Amino acid sequence: MALLEVDRLKVEFPTRRGTLLALDEVSFSIEPGEILGVVGESGAGKSLTGAAIIGLLEPPGRVAGGEIRFEGQRIDNLPREKMRAIRGRRIGAIFQDPLTSLNPLYTVGRQLIETIRNHLPVSESEARQRAIKLLQETGIPAAEQRIDQYPHQFSGGMRQRVVIALALAAEPRLIVADEPTTALDVSIQAQIISLLKRLCKEHGAAVMLVTHDMGVIAETCDRVAVLYAGRVAEIGPVHEVIHQPAHPYTQGLMGSIPAMDEDRERLLQIDGAMPRLNAIPTGCAFNPRCPQADDRCRHERPELMDAGATRAACWRVNPA
Repeated sequence: MALLEVDRLKVEFPTRRGTLLALDEVSFSIEPGEILGVVGESGAGKSLTGAAIIGLLEPPGRVAGGEIRFEGQRIDNLPREKMRAIRGRRIGAIFQDPLTSLNPLYTVGRQLIETIRNHLPVSESEARQRAIKLLQETGIPAAEQRIDQYPHQFSGGMRQRVVIALALAAEPRLIVADEPTTALDVSIQAQIISLLKRLCKEHGAAVMLVTHDMGVIAETCDRVAVLYAGRVAEIGPVHEVIHQPAHPYTQGLMGSIPAMDEDRERLLQIDGAMPRLNAIPTGCAFNPRCPQADDRCRHERPELMDAGATRAACWRVNPA
């Protein structure tokens, strides 16, 4: 059974000018121990999907349709208190900026120990030992001394390691990682990604990795979901999506990445921009930017269809 199932998830934002549909029937699943990448341009709905799963949608945003099931239990309609008990204990979260996840007024040790004791039946000294072990696992040198330091005494990369330790503190089954390496140097990014992979294997946790960086996806993930304008454009094993993309949008994304073994004068580019939420076109949302679009694309919305090893929401992959 899948650890997480997202089924036709809709998220909307009521405004004075009408309701904006930010996620439109997004569906995917994550198996135990699997790393699923969620990729797309800014505004595609990647972070919103993560926020909906961990129950942290910013008001007035709300889940307006579909279901989110975790370990077979529906969690999108739980009362706030019950969701808080799941968040941290069974679902961990790593955010883009470690400074927003850490309280500057408390030592990192106090924050780790509080998190551990909130979710696990351990004593203060056991929690402290576990916190030191987590800091050592995440590659923080001299963890016994540094546990009593404050967030501002750590570099950006070290702070992100503390945040990963916090996310793993209660041994969650799933970690939602929202752009966990964006604020870091490239060399530190690679360390954080390999650390996340190793720790999740050792702890048996599954990961939903939200990013706009295809290099991070290729390096880290088992499968990848490509989002466009709040919809899943393509989903499948990472190798196939990268090397044999079926959806024209995915093909454009891949074509815009420079290849080391090719001598190309120019990179491909996708003309135009992602539509605003109040102006999403009928049919396939990508049709105004798609070089292959025809009349059907402009009027009928495609569902995800089998496209070889992946599934793509495109009439071209299955023209019947």
